[in-house]
Amino acid sequence: MRVLREMLARPSALFGLVVVGVVLLLAVAAPLLAPYSPDEQMFDGLSLEGAPLPPSAQFLLGTDTLGRDLLSRLLFGARTSLLIGLVANGAAVLIGLFVGTMAGYLRGWPGNLLMRFTDLMMAFPALLLAIVLAALLRPSLWIVALVIALVNWVQVARIVFTETRSLVERDFILAERSLGAGHARILVHHILPHLMPAAIVWGTLGIATTVLLEATLSFLGIGVQPPQPSWGNIIFESQSYFQSAPWLVFIPGAVILLTALSFNLLGDALRDILDPTQRGRG
Repeated sequence: MRVLREMLARPSALFGLVVVGVVLLLAVAAPLLAPYSPDEQMFDGLSLEGAPLPPSAQFLLGTDTLGRDLLSRLLFGARTSLLIGLVANGAAVLIGLFVGTMAGYLRGWPGNLLMRFTDLMMAFPALLLAIVLAALLRPSLWIVALVIALVNWVQVARIVFTETRSLVERDFILAERSLGAGHARILVHHILPHLMPAAIVWGTLGIATTVLLEATLSFLGIGVQPPQPSWGNIIFESQSYFQSAPWLVFIPGAVILLTALSFNLLGDALRDILDPTQRGRG
């Protein structure tokens, strides 16, 4: 409750919370709110010249290159993009939490080996590695989520490693060891609870990065494949109509930008609230 009260007292956090809540609600209720099926090609969805229709009373956000309602595709695309964002980022946080905790807690070569592997993964550009993995594997919703998780865990692992190395030298951990506490008890009851605030913050911030990466992969044609809509492949399918039908690019792009910004604002607020060293700086 304290976290929620402090977030509501911050205008930027409140804005992000409202936008994220609205986007999540629209995604969940897409089958009820969408005026048309996302794959329905309307007979009157194109002009006489075969061009997409601009926003109107019938099609609030216009139609796409195949005469499909853009609003309906954005609503269903939100389900795809947010599902990938939540699943992929959740998996990345879990992988990073495990690797960082083990590397920070274990001494000697096991911890060094884990961190050298993390450094090796960080040496590759995330987007390039994601493109290679997505190109090697058959693109689908779950494959895209897996690819994004495999390239996004390294930052979490680095943060968790630093936190864990600091914790294992604290007096209460040394006292637990002197009392004969086992490794499992120390990790579960004393180290992981102290790591959860950092995991929550990075989990929230990472959703924005994941949504953007999914949109990038779909825009490049190696992400979620049509006819399943996602925000990225909506732009990909419409890029050749950038000048004649700009709403097909600008509206999905604005939705992606607003959603990523909102998750970033939430993550920044959670960092300031949950990290005692950041309090009072806002």
